[in-house]
Order: sequence, then C-alpha cells, then structure tokens
Amino acid sequence: MVHLRRSVLLLAALATTLTVGACTADGGAQRSDSAHGPARGQRSDAAPGAARPDADAPRSGDETRASDDPLSTFAVDVDTASYGYARRLILDGRLPERGTVRPEEFVNSFRQDYPQPAGDGFAVHVDGARLPETHEAGGDERLLRVGLQTRAQDEQRRPDAALTFVIDVSGSMGEPGRLDLVRDALHTLVDQLRPTDSIAVVEFSNRARVVREMTPVADARPLHSAIDSLHTRDSTNLEAGLVLGYRVARDGFRPGRTNRVIVLSDGLANTGSTEAEPILRRVRAEAEKQIALLGVGVGSDYGDELMEQLADRGDGFAVYVSEREQAREVFVRQLPATLSVRALDAKVQVSFAPQAVRSYRLVGYDNRAVADQDFRDDRVDGGEVGPGHSVTALYAVRLAEGASPSDRIAQVQVRWTDPVERTPAETYGSVTVADVQGGFAAASPRLRACYAAAWFAETLRGAESAGPVRLADLAAIADGAAAATEDPEVRDLARVIRSADELR
Repeated sequence: MVHLRRSVLLLAALATTLTVGACTADGGAQRSDSAHGPARGQRSDAAPGAARPDADAPRSGDETRASDDPLSTFAVDVDTASYGYARRLILDGRLPERGTVRPEEFVNSFRQDYPQPAGDGFAVHVDGARLPETHEAGGDERLLRVGLQTRAQDEQRRPDAALTFVIDVSGSMGEPGRLDLVRDALHTLVDQLRPTDSIAVVEFSNRARVVREMTPVADARPLHSAIDSLHTRDSTNLEAGLVLGYRVARDGFRPGRTNRVIVLSDGLANTGSTEAEPILRRVRAEAEKQIALLGVGVGSDYGDELMEQLADRGDGFAVYVSEREQAREVFVRQLPATLSVRALDAKVQVSFAPQAVRSYRLVGYDNRAVADQDFRDDRVDGGEVGPGHSVTALYAVRLAEGASPSDRIAQVQVRWTDPVERTPAETYGSVTVADVQGGFAAASPRLRACYAAAWFAETLRGAESAGPVRLADLAAIADGAAAATEDPEVRDLARVIRSADELR
C-alpha cells in the first residue's frame, strides 16, 4: 500500500532540520547492522530520488483489508507546520481549511518520551490500546502507535553549522507577526550559536540580493546589522530567493559541517515560478542531498501547500510559528541542539498479519507515499531526522475474528541511510494482540495525547473516519494527558480543541 508525506512551525522546523527518531514497544527492537539491498523483484525502475506512486493502492486514510494488502509503507515526516498554523487560526477565531490539516503533523507536534537507542539510527516503539468509550467504533477496533526515536546529541559535540537564511521581504511580510518576528528570532539565534558556526543572509521580494555573505558567528556585529537592514519592499519572487540562496550556500559550503538553506516566508509567491517543482529543479544541482531545505512559515495568511512541498522535495521539513516566544524557543533551545543529522531517507514499512488483523488504516501521512517495493530502493527519497527526535504514526486496526493474545499483529521495519558513511541500515520491532488489549484509560498518557491530537485533526478535516467523535471529549482526554505528563503544550492542545468546538 502507498502512503504519503507532509510538513510545519517556524522554529520547530529549524529544530527538526537536523533530527529524526525511533523506538520499540516491546523493548525487543532489533537492528540489522548491514541492511539488505533491494529484495528480489523489488527493484524500482523509477528515476533516482523519485517516490514511485502505486496507482492501484488506496489513498492513505482508506481502510485496507490486510488479506488484500498487508504492507503499509511511508516516508518518515517530522513536519509540524500544519498544527502550528491551525492553532494560530483557531485562536484568532477561524477554522482552518480542510486541505491544510494533516493529522501526522498534529501528532508529531508533541513530545513522546520514547527510550533512546544506544547508538545511531532509530529505536522502534510499538504499542496500542482499545479506543476510548467515547469513540463509537466496533469492539474489534484498536489504536496502534508506531514510534521512532533517535539518540540525542551533546551541543558541544555537534558539527559546526553553515546556515543560509533566505528571507521574504515582500510587502505582505509587513503585517505584525511576520518580518518583525523573523528579525527578532534571527537576532536571538546569532547570539545563541557557537562562534565557529557561520551564517549568510539573502533577502527577496521581486528580486533577490545577498545581504551578507557566509560570515562566522564570531563576527556577530555585521550579522546583526544585516538583520536590522531587512525591510519590506515589493512582490514575492520566492524562486529568485531560493536560487540565489542555494548559490550562496554552495559558495559557502563547508565539508563536514551541517549545511542548510532556511527559507522564512509567508509562502504567498506571486512573481516568477509559484509552484514547488519548477523552483526545485533550478536548485537541485546545488542541493545534491548535501544542503537540505528548512521552511519556516509565518503570517495569518500562509501559503501552506507551497512551503510544505518545497521542504518535502528539498530533503528537509517545514514549521510554522506565530508568536515571539515560540520562535525564540525554537531558535534558542531546539535549533542549536539539532544541527546535525542522525538518518537520511528514512522509511517505514509495517507488515500486518492477516490471521490477526482484518483491516487497518493509517491516520494521516497522505502525501508521504512510498510504493511497497521501493522500501529498500535507496534511490527513493525518505525523510531526514536529527538527534533526539521522535516520529509517530497512528493506525486504527480491526482485529480478525478469533485472534489470540499471542498472535503477532504486525512487524515494523525502519530503513535509513547513515549520513556519514552513506550506507543503509535497518531496525525493526513487533507487536502482538495482547499489546493492544488494554483499556484506553490505562494507556500511556502520551498515547492518549496522540489520540486526541490525531482525531482532532480528523474532525477538523471532516474525515468520515473520525466518526461520531466529539471535540469536548477530545479536550477532556487532552486535559487528562496533560495532568499526567505535566506538559503545558498538551494542556494548550485541550484549550485549542475547546476553542475550535466553539467555532463549529
């Protein structure tokens, strides 16, 4: 089965620009140090780097019979922009458009507390529970959580970073909460990075220009002056900005360092190419998988689709930020801690056992599709994950009649490319019927928060699969998870859900 991929928050994006993760549910995740090459009959004829769609496979979100198609394959996604933008709109008194709501980005906006692996790569965590009593579903349906976690990294041991900031200074960026937010966050970042890190600044409106060539952070004064010089001008030629930004990044490329292009924009391109693919074609040679793209979105009117596609196809991710403190949190706490990469082109394949599973449905990941036969084709793009990062996917699973507690529901395999050695590696974990038979109230509070976030998104986008789930019940579940975890972001989720309920 094919599943797809997506994007997220201004500074969360910067944080995730250099991270990704994995974990194990039964504590029995295993790793194969030398991953296998493409299995017989699974070699792809697709162009290098292109995900090959499966025309006959149902869309992610469809319920799939395990006997017809036991494999669910998707690229890892660390974007969170969808939740950040939806949150901003809801608190401003507007519901988001359904097409901008991506459940996986809602789920991945929250901490999971998965155990970290001992080495590089991922730990795999698989668990689940019955659905809550407030969720009207058949008694055979279960919630299954697949979690991945990477090992954290000491800030002092990370490679130096060479960051090229490509900043939108078009007229639309003059609204409060756009360019002013960007300037404040960049000043904070310059003060936070190591003296041996480097920054370049490019601005674009109808044209693009270099404001500051690659400069060591030790020479902070001209960097602060360059940031202060950013003022709004004309229209939005995002293509010109990215082309020049990648050229500057390539000219300032530092082997052995973390090289990134970070575009900060409201995504409302109206001059030059306004679609992702033509823009990326012009910068692909510069990128060569050595310079990843991070998209940071701002503004109450936001070009979500363009920014998300740019990040996904530019081997990076997207985030959205709307508040000064939120942006500073991402730049100060998250970004410096994630300026390295644990895994490239990470993909997940879940193999469901038809004797135990009647059907399954992946919640979200609608545009992270990877054809099942491309799981071990390392020419096919996956997701990039940095240190200390987690990734979560939820499934709604219907058990087969007569399935026993010891029956295995699924095996989860994760494959990625080591960013240093450029060699493939795999690890895996599994889950049994007994692992998902517990009551929802007794489940991990992080799992309960995942459920609240995912079905909140399902309800916002009007998915039939959301069923008769009331937002008031989801808010109560989030409140309970927040109390158990003492996590203010989960408590804020409950507040956002209640605000959305009042707008419906």
